Amino acid sequence: MSLIEVRNLSKIFKTFDRKEGVWGGIQNLFVRQYRDLKAVDAISFSIDQGEMVGYIGANGAGKSTTIKMLTGILVPTSGAIKVGGYIPFRDRNSYTRTIGVVFGQRTQLWWDIAVVESFQLLKKIYNVSDKDYQERLETFDQVLNLKRLLHTPVRKLSLGQRMRCDLAASLLHNPMILFLDEPTIGLDVVAKENVRQFLRRVNQELKVTVLLTTHDLSDIEELCRRIMIIDKGRLLFDGALAELRERLACKSQVLLELKEPGKVNPAALGLNSDIEFKQLDEMRCQFIFDKRIVPSAELIKIVVNSLPVRDVVLEDTTIEEIVREIYSRGGIE
Repeated sequence: MSLIEVRNLSKIFKTFDRKEGVWGGIQNLFVRQYRDLKAVDAISFSIDQGEMVGYIGANGAGKSTTIKMLTGILVPTSGAIKVGGYIPFRDRNSYTRTIGVVFGQRTQLWWDIAVVESFQLLKKIYNVSDKDYQERLETFDQVLNLKRLLHTPVRKLSLGQRMRCDLAASLLHNPMILFLDEPTIGLDVVAKENVRQFLRRVNQELKVTVLLTTHDLSDIEELCRRIMIIDKGRLLFDGALAELRERLACKSQVLLELKEPGKVNPAALGLNSDIEFKQLDEMRCQFIFDKRIVPSAELIKIVVNSLPVRDVVLEDTTIEEIVREIYSRGGIE
């Protein structure tokens, strides 16, 4: 049975167009023209226990609004949500004890007190036993290296250090689900990898279900087998990342560096008419092709045997290019 069930979920905000200037401000007090803004538009999906799912989309696509409805912060305009048997906005007092939430640009830790004091407050709030509290801190320290940060005020932590502490705080009460909204935003390469290692471990060893929203698609590639893509409130794709690659990552390119400057005549190479050729400069040229039609090994063999080549680089379509293509199409089909 699915842990998260979402059916025809929608959220509509009412907004009005503000008029400019002092006179416009006075008019706004008495006359307002309201319009509906559909942030989430009848989306449906289910997530099984133990899954780690990436939820991606452009700014304003509806990702954060969906997360806020799933956590019970926002009430849906229409549709149904059920998470672990709870209806989030209705059963909020009981429900929040079963989930962990991390918003990358906000912290749940108290700003002016030491990290360990925030942890102890959360321990009391969630009624975590002394034994479980110590065991979980020890587990978190193994990956996140928290001990040296525990007695530091939160305001003195770097962004990466604060994020590590926020992740630990969100899991102190052993939640069944972890909602992450941009958890690696602004982090350097080392801090990102620490966060990723930690998320893999809690998902694999503690069986915590994770729903991850991010603009950093390398997070998705590193952590998630399944992704959902949302744009303008509509769910455009829900499936395996491997399936997405198979369906849309058809274009590849061969970048060629010549041994000496020169102009390449593509007609002389006898290439398939489906291959697109570009001379980038006197030393470099590019071949773009559909790998379902043209085997990359065959193309490389032709160019290497026909031209004085210094270096050859084969590149497949990146996940960023695939997602950009989906946005431009407005869907997969």
